[in-house]
Amino acid sequence: MTAKALIDAWASHLEAERQQLADGGLDTPISVTNGRLVQTVGELRVYEFTLPARVVLPADLPLSIVPTDDLEPTEGLVLHQSGPVVQIQVVDTLGTMLSEATLVPDRAGWLETSARRLQEMLTQPDAYHLGPADRLTPLLEEPDTAGLTPATASSVLTTIWQSDVPLRHQRLATLAIELIRANKRILLLSPDHRTADELAGTIARAMKAGGLTYRTWISRYELALGAQASGIGLLELGFEAQMHQFYAKSRAEKASLRKKYERFRELTPILAYKGQKQRDLDEVRLLEWRLLTQLSELQTKVKDVTATLGEYETLPLLRRLSMQAFGKNVESLRQYQRYYNAHMADLTKELDVAKTRIDELAPEAAIPTDMRPEFEELKEEIVKLGGTKKIRELLAAEENTNRQAFIQNRRLVVATPARIASDSLFSRVRFDVLIADDAPRMPAPSLLAAAGLVRERIVLSGRQEDIATAGCWTRPRSVQSTAR
Repeated sequence: MTAKALIDAWASHLEAERQQLADGGLDTPISVTNGRLVQTVGELRVYEFTLPARVVLPADLPLSIVPTDDLEPTEGLVLHQSGPVVQIQVVDTLGTMLSEATLVPDRAGWLETSARRLQEMLTQPDAYHLGPADRLTPLLEEPDTAGLTPATASSVLTTIWQSDVPLRHQRLATLAIELIRANKRILLLSPDHRTADELAGTIARAMKAGGLTYRTWISRYELALGAQASGIGLLELGFEAQMHQFYAKSRAEKASLRKKYERFRELTPILAYKGQKQRDLDEVRLLEWRLLTQLSELQTKVKDVTATLGEYETLPLLRRLSMQAFGKNVESLRQYQRYYNAHMADLTKELDVAKTRIDELAPEAAIPTDMRPEFEELKEEIVKLGGTKKIRELLAAEENTNRQAFIQNRRLVVATPARIASDSLFSRVRFDVLIADDAPRMPAPSLLAAAGLVRERIVLSGRQEDIATAGCWTRPRSVQSTAR
């Protein structure tokens, strides 16, 4: 059987099961008590509720929470159930405590989204990769005999059957590090959130020991159930926490850029005004220098004329005759003296005007010592970012939380198969390698949905005897008949 045939069979089975649930009205409301807020990370919150006796909610089951007070109903997702206590992840806040509430499971909705994902894999073959899934099909097609076959090792499908869980997790951690160093994007699945937390902690510790910055590479999809695993803080590995921190930093950087841009716009006209005043000041100072030069020349001439008049009568006859030949006699020298003095008086008045103007322009053209370096630093940064037009576009752009873009930058994403099959985010994200730990406890439809997201390789691990005992790969009769 090909992967397409098996996917088609399971899609039809899930759709039939959904229709049966919808017709039978089996998603009955459940009254819960003792609700309390456990943790808040970014936009997500985890609440604990106490369920009635003998009520079991599977992990990753979507549901609605209807408070008894005036709060609006909100959507949630089951993370884990321990005894009668269930932990539910929600987006909207419901307060710190809820004495009573009503849970409305949506099994039919989960089956519908999972069936739709399988149908998309058939109707949009170019968007999915079914080559590795074809190698997985024989195991899922004949689960009764899969437990009798030896471990498989090939370039596309590898099985790691190991009953010792810590040892198996160490082998997977070593494999994950090798793949990360080979620049591969990895989708790592565990059947439940508790196991996913433990495995994420084990890999993070191994990466830390190997000198890798695990916070950069690992992202634990959905909120962790505990604070630590294997000595590693799980909160810093959470996808929501990482994204919230990233966008908080982005918003802070954007606010800082806006502040710098506004300061640049504030300084630009100030410095332009002072630059104009400086040019005016330089022009007036140049005029002052010219006036002083002319005044100095006139003072020298007046000094020479005065000296000549003082000694005119004692000059030799030939010297006086030669001076008279050029029009220089006592009367003309005195006229020169009066002219020079009058011109000097005019120049002095112009100098007074120039000095007054200089006194006015000097403070207007003066630039504080720290303003120019600040402006040059801002200008250099703005030029590096592409200029004022580019910055205006950056500041005007709306900051939408792009979950797809963020998760595509994660090298190792840890999740559960049910979330992969039902979350629309993963229909647009692709990986190089799929590692499914404890794979025999994963439902075949979810495993197939995850296999369609990888391009190169699938690694299955777990206890080989669980293939038969767990029964997750056993096909119902409807699937068997459809496959034929």
